[in-house]
Amino acid sequence: MRTFIWWFGMGCLTTLGVLMVQGGLHDLLSGSHPAGAHAALSTLVLTIFGGGILAGCVALILNRLR
Repeated sequence: MRTFIWWFGMGCLTTLGVLMVQGGLHDLLSGSHPAGAHAALSTLVLTIFGGGILAGCVALILNRLR
């Protein structure tokens, strides 16, 4: 469980970093989407958590293979 939590956090931070480098964070928070700011913020949060879950699951799989 500690492995998953650690890599979940690292995946979230990495995904946030990639979004910031690409400029997507500014686009999402500026509200340029027709659906509104609430939908843009939920998309941002789901993307960050998705990156964390992906990293955590890959770490668990690689830990099992080792």
